[in-house]
Amino acid sequence: MKSPRRVRVATIIALLAALSTTARAQTDEIQVYDAGIAARGVFNLTWHNNFIANGIRGQAFPGAVAADRSFNGVPEWAYGVARWFEAGLYMPLYSRDQTVGWGFNGFKLRALFVVPDADDRTFVYGLNFETSYNAKRWDTRRITEEMRPIIGWHLKPVDIIINPILDTNFEGGVKGLEFVPAARLAYNVSGAWAIAAEEYAGLGTLGNLQPTNNQVHQLFAVVDHTGGSFDLEAGAGFGITSGTDKLTFKLIISRDLNRKKSEPPASDRSRPRQ
Repeated sequence: MKSPRRVRVATIIALLAALSTTARAQTDEIQVYDAGIAARGVFNLTWHNNFIANGIRGQAFPGAVAADRSFNGVPEWAYGVARWFEAGLYMPLYSRDQTVGWGFNGFKLRALFVVPDADDRTFVYGLNFETSYNAKRWDTRRITEEMRPIIGWHLKPVDIIINPILDTNFEGGVKGLEFVPAARLAYNVSGAWAIAAEEYAGLGTLGNLQPTNNQVHQLFAVVDHTGGSFDLEAGAGFGITSGTDKLTFKLIISRDLNRKKSEPPASDRSRPRQ
């Protein structure tokens, strides 16, 4: 039989592992990318906001932003370099919680490569890279990386988008990559409105995929509006496992900054495209 001390140590390790997993669910950006990008020469500003109304309590590590009742966001600056390439900068990442208050969480650089004219194609694909410089309150690692493949189908009026995301803190090699997939099923009610269901998950590392009850799974109900002076996306997310924030609200506002009024929008920004 295991000694009480070993049982306590094993319990503490398990709790720390659970906290490290749920911490990944707290983010500045809650969005599925669908390979749409800004037109060449166009600047775009997207403002991401989310509020975790009922989230995981406590801190993932000493001094960390606590998820429960936290407000998180970031302005995302993007530029269409080519028909197949968009460069982006997330800055500043910010948040407010009940423990450490307002603060700056770092910044991210983004390089997004896609099939040209994705909004007009049936089958779309792409690959996004994000390099994060993290404040100590946001992550235990100063530099982290995300690789986000994009696979999707625009079936008119239905969109199916899958992002099999891999995150890394550059430890553990391939087995240390964290698998955090996201997916979206949308119905385009009209040219301006769409409704969607999205899922965001955290399944553990490739070398240690977690059982279902330890995984992160959050389902979002989303409404999109495009056109006018800006695009808008709003949604509510519901956690369906014990290691997931129970209720999260998101709001994303997007606008092309230098597009002429006579030109069509550079991309369907409110249909999470990145």
